[in-house]
Amino acid sequence: MKILTWNVNGIRAVVKKDFLWIMKKEDPDVLCLQETKAFHHQMPPELRTMAMTNICRHAWERPGYAGTAIFSKNAFIASCNTFDHSKKFHEDGRITEAEIADKILLINGYFPNGWTRADGTEMLSYKLAFYDELEEYLLGKMKEGYEIILTGDMNIVHTEIDIARPKENQKSIWFLPVERKRIEDFMKTCWLTDMFRHYHPEKIDEYTRWSYRAGARERNVGRRIDYFMLSPWLIDKAVSFRHRQDIMWSDHCPVELVIDL
Repeated sequence: MKILTWNVNGIRAVVKKDFLWIMKKEDPDVLCLQETKAFHHQMPPELRTMAMTNICRHAWERPGYAGTAIFSKNAFIASCNTFDHSKKFHEDGRITEAEIADKILLINGYFPNGWTRADGTEMLSYKLAFYDELEEYLLGKMKEGYEIILTGDMNIVHTEIDIARPKENQKSIWFLPVERKRIEDFMKTCWLTDMFRHYHPEKIDEYTRWSYRAGARERNVGRRIDYFMLSPWLIDKAVSFRHRQDIMWSDHCPVELVIDL
């Protein structure tokens, strides 16, 4: 099973580019999108031409903002958004989930970035609370016997080798010590393995997100904030993993996991 995850930074924008051609060429079994920025009725009709007819979307409330979706060739065993039990996180449409094989739960997330809003509202505590509630939710699902594939834009750089300029970014959102500790604790508590570091424990200069400014992508001044994380039983099921830096049209690149389920 080939799973692609991608923060597209606006599904309507990328469909006007080469998105459909890329999907036809890549032919994923499952596609997880973040930052779709479109309600159901705003989704481009061209998406119907993809070979993935099973869709799970998060019914969010804020227009032109966030949004997640899962597309699949095969029918889901179950799809839902039970993380919606937290009303304060519901309006952004940050989580979609689907049971893609028996007791295998795929969680697709667009995590809060933590930047202060234009009106001055502090959002770092909101971001950390999101991690807290998702951690509690995943632990509950694991107690029910589910194995977890967690993917998406987690909006935290885990370690210093996951960002181009660690010294200059010590006080930057995405790389604050409190954020890095939170993702470390989250992974340990939920028994999740970062699959990029599983395959490449010391690799440097490999990122998934670059600013649009000052030719950052061309100069590879980026950060790694897009992940696949697997629970223990699934690690040996993984066949391959790649950052698809060859695919453009967003400030993020897709991430690819092939897994034998």
